[in-house]
Amino acid sequence: MTIHQDFNAIQGAAAFIQQQFKGAVDKAVVLGSGLGAFTDGLEIECEIPYSSIPHFPVSTVEGHIGKIVVGSLDGIRVLVLSGRFHYYEGYSASEVVFPIRVASVLGVKQLYISNAAGGVNTSFKVGDLMIIHDHISFSTINPLLGKNLDELGTRFPDMSEPYSKRLIGKAMTIAARLGIHVHQGVYFGVTGPSYETHAEYRMIQLVGAHAVGMSTTQEVIAAIHCGMEVFAMSVITDIGIREEENQISHEDVLEAAQASAPILTRVFQELILSERN
Repeated sequence: MTIHQDFNAIQGAAAFIQQQFKGAVDKAVVLGSGLGAFTDGLEIECEIPYSSIPHFPVSTVEGHIGKIVVGSLDGIRVLVLSGRFHYYEGYSASEVVFPIRVASVLGVKQLYISNAAGGVNTSFKVGDLMIIHDHISFSTINPLLGKNLDELGTRFPDMSEPYSKRLIGKAMTIAARLGIHVHQGVYFGVTGPSYETHAEYRMIQLVGAHAVGMSTTQEVIAAIHCGMEVFAMSVITDIGIREEENQISHEDVLEAAQASAPILTRVFQELILSERN
């Protein structure tokens, strides 16, 4: 068992973070590649570099800042994971989801996830938003492998509704009110870091997915295991199923994500505000 599967390590990281601000937090946001602008709308209470937190991994990918931000959105306290960890960076599945488990120990009950994804549905365009209503995770490593952390959840968590239908319904209503067009679809999780071949894109399309990416599924599995309610949205940063042979680069992905960040941020903000206790 690695230290990141040790509940004492999770508690230790949570205790360190809790010392940096006063009060409780029940909502957390995970920011994907190029989507760090969400924190601009917060009244920031504290910023905690990942490197200063006991047992915490450190972000190594461009576009992932690597810090926890705790702040208020019109009086609602939010914990923001500005930068995530990926299996392709060399982290184990338990390291990838360590921040999610720490957030759970801090009291987080709702998790809002963003990511940059490749479009598989041929009707999608670069810059489109897709609310994830289901995922396929068979191409990634399940983070619950190994000894179960009974303090967090059951050995065999049910995954029949990984993404909250209630929150999806509210987000669709909010997007319509704001005049923002959003898709709904299935997200196919892969390990990366290489982008998919044309044959792989076609296979992903055939099994019923609408977008593909290198994150999110492991985080969602861990969040459901911890009993969280989850909402997730992708920015479509490239179109995998295409006739032209243009190559995809990480720089192109970041540019597309940053261009759509303001509208994704607006939906997230309005959805969080609608959940005011």
